[in-house]
Amino acid sequence: MADIRAELRMCRCGNLVPHNNRVTGPPAHIRWLEQGSGLLFLRGCLFCEDTKARFMWTKVGIEREAGLWVSVVCLVPESRSHKEDVCLQLFVTGFKLRQMLQNLDDSASAASSMEVTDRIASLEQRVQMQEDEIQLLKSALADVVRRLNLSEEQQAMGTRRGPTKARPMIATLPIRPTVNNGTVLPKKSSLPSPSGSGSRKDGSTAANKSTVRRTNSNEHVGTLTRKDSGDSKGNRTRAGSTGSSSSSKRSDSKQRDPVFNAEEGYVKMYLKGRPVTMFMPKDLVESYCLESRGELPSNKLKLDWVYGYRGRDCRSNLYLLPTGETVYFIASVVVLFNVDEQLQRHYTGHTDDIKCLAVHPDKITIATGQVAGTSSDGKQLAPHVRVWDSVSLNTLHILGSGFFDRGLVCLAFSKSNGGNTLCVVDDSNDHVLSVWDWQREDRLAETKCSNESVFAADFHPTDSNIIVTCGKSHLYFWTLEKGGTLVKKQGLFEKQEKPKFVLCVNFAENGDTITGDSSGNILVWGKGTNRISHVIPGAHEGSIFALCMLRNGTLVSGGKDRRLVSWDTSYQQIQVVEVPELFGPIRTIAEGRRETVLIGTTKNFVLQGSLDGEFLPITQGHIDELWGLAVHPRKSQFLTCGYDRQVCLWDSSTHQLIWTKSLEDTAQSAGFHPSGAVVAIGTQTGRWQVLDTDSKDLVSVHTDGNEQLSVMRYGPDGNFLAIGSHDNYIYVYAVAENGRKYSRVGKCSGHSSFITHLDWSVDSQYLVSNSGDYEILYWIPSVCKQVVSVETTRDIDWATYTCTLGFQVFGLWPDGSDGTDINAACRSNDGSLLATGDDFGKVHLFSYPCSQFRAPSHVYGGHSSHVTNVTFLHDDSCLVSTGGKDMSVVQWRIV
Repeated sequence: MADIRAELRMCRCGNLVPHNNRVTGPPAHIRWLEQGSGLLFLRGCLFCEDTKARFMWTKVGIEREAGLWVSVVCLVPESRSHKEDVCLQLFVTGFKLRQMLQNLDDSASAASSMEVTDRIASLEQRVQMQEDEIQLLKSALADVVRRLNLSEEQQAMGTRRGPTKARPMIATLPIRPTVNNGTVLPKKSSLPSPSGSGSRKDGSTAANKSTVRRTNSNEHVGTLTRKDSGDSKGNRTRAGSTGSSSSSKRSDSKQRDPVFNAEEGYVKMYLKGRPVTMFMPKDLVESYCLESRGELPSNKLKLDWVYGYRGRDCRSNLYLLPTGETVYFIASVVVLFNVDEQLQRHYTGHTDDIKCLAVHPDKITIATGQVAGTSSDGKQLAPHVRVWDSVSLNTLHILGSGFFDRGLVCLAFSKSNGGNTLCVVDDSNDHVLSVWDWQREDRLAETKCSNESVFAADFHPTDSNIIVTCGKSHLYFWTLEKGGTLVKKQGLFEKQEKPKFVLCVNFAENGDTITGDSSGNILVWGKGTNRISHVIPGAHEGSIFALCMLRNGTLVSGGKDRRLVSWDTSYQQIQVVEVPELFGPIRTIAEGRRETVLIGTTKNFVLQGSLDGEFLPITQGHIDELWGLAVHPRKSQFLTCGYDRQVCLWDSSTHQLIWTKSLEDTAQSAGFHPSGAVVAIGTQTGRWQVLDTDSKDLVSVHTDGNEQLSVMRYGPDGNFLAIGSHDNYIYVYAVAENGRKYSRVGKCSGHSSFITHLDWSVDSQYLVSNSGDYEILYWIPSVCKQVVSVETTRDIDWATYTCTLGFQVFGLWPDGSDGTDINAACRSNDGSLLATGDDFGKVHLFSYPCSQFRAPSHVYGGHSSHVTNVTFLHDDSCLVSTGGKDMSVVQWRIV
């Protein structure tokens, strides 16, 4: 028999691993060979399956030395078969035999289970990542093919068709100008007047001529060199957003400068290389100068109120501060809401989606983490943590710019050392766990946390060197050792069935760790150990999302079953409160003032109540992408609707929800009747319905086409409703009985792409429309006929201006735009301001008219996704904007 001596170390998990090799992962994963006495000796965990398969261990002598180091003599018989069972005889000095055997047995089973599970999970994740990448490539390729086919079809149609009202040939140009967004139309021998009578005679037609447009001596090319402006200094800075692909929209090639033709009185600009011709009013032609610089508006916007809360996909983001303010976030804004005084303050230092929040033990300092983004010029905005003062709202420190990947998912301050350290988990593939001395902005340690999702991370309340993380298929206890090393110890479920997800973690007064999981169980882990000391089986029906330890020692749990359960110090159930289904499952729990509790739900409600009473909402919002926005014509009210099938009417003065109504279809647009008595809602299925504003009762239902209805716009006199659809048509309805009776007049046909915006003339006789291919067309809605005469349309006075293409607003487009990154525009009711919302999460405020190229604007952040809509209240006291994927509604005060 050959003697082989190896120095081993007993891990905290119970496994024995080599002394002279540093272990950075689970011991069962360490494998290496060493030559000794003519035999190959496998060094690693003594109880792994590989060791059993290759060697026979007949005797292991264990002697307790200083700390955890032991000396082991292994006697290995050369003649024994590798198939025979392992026989172990343990001689323990200074150690309890029973305890040692138990540790060894447990470690053996845990190591084997860990190895198989981790390998399978790693393979599954790799396969899923590859499938996601393949799907992404397929989608991108399909989109390219679709665009190419569409382009070829349009070119083929352009060569086949002769000049028509909607699509003339470029070669057949009239001597007199006509209106069709830069393409020239043949003159009509007659044109229906708004009253339905009258005609216009044409001395000559373009069909008889084949003239080529000459460059007029009065056609000037702009040579503007000033930069896009956004602040008072004229600098436009626009933050990127998640959930939007607009970051790469800007063309790398220089955009063609606009052209001013003084003879015919138009400005021609270019979007994605396509000309857009906009005729100006006659009285401006002589005095207009393309090179003149626009002026910043004297008014500014001030963030007044933010509606909504992000509870659908975020955790541990609701706290009560000593000031009496409830702190939470939505989009890129942290809201500090004083419920008693109905006042909000806002921290606006972030540039993109905030995903996590932590409060320092001093209850004043707050840390928030955001995702990565992209600026309007294509530059990457790094994910980072901002540490700030909740009293002054000043930023104190910024951590991790350039270190974190994708975004941040978990934040926590230490408790026992005065909150000097901050642990952070990012959203990279490895979900890196890092520990920071945040006051020195110094990273103390970092390590890979898990390949799977991480849902929570927190410091132990009595030991600042211990961190607990949990997530999919794991619960880890980390120890921060000297030298900046994080040592991991996995929670051992032993006889308890391992849950698929460990969703939340908290701590008892005695230092025990408490977890809630997807099986509905609450598990208690003994202080300083990785073993279960107590189980509350079936504490909830379904996943447990939140645990909160109250000051009196009561544990409160909440989850998918919408139940709020309180437990005493012996983990005996005290009472149960069920939250109504309207509010949704409980996502997070926080202790409130006196006997109250705060709850954040997955349907984006913040509730306040007591454990023995009912809960009422203090904050609520939408739970899916938001597009529809309309303001009441006479009251300080506005309406929102979106893909969550919810229609909400808000009071802008009290910041309260007046009513909400559920729809069968996802909503896209909305518009109030001029009387304010009814409001029309357009959906994504072609169906639209009219609701009574006071009672929210259904008044009328209609269907036009089967595509989304992007615009619902009543005429100023209330006698017509125009509906812009994605099927390229504008449907017109006659309206009677104060918005309660509808009869279809017809549909306006002429656009070759979907309708994006509509506006009515002051006298309700004309419509102007924009489409997805940058067309500007004019209509007589009473007969659904297109107007092609420039002389008829150039001096029309428009009741509203929400179109993004037109002479009065073309200055809102930034240089290099492709025509899709401005989603909405709105002129103030007094005609002095123009507000826009873009794809980069910014709201711009221009002077109106905005008819100078690259007009300067004030720029405001707050949204983290594309701003889908903007509109002024009826008295111009406030501007309301809606975010798309950030699901927020922001109210701005005009100052």
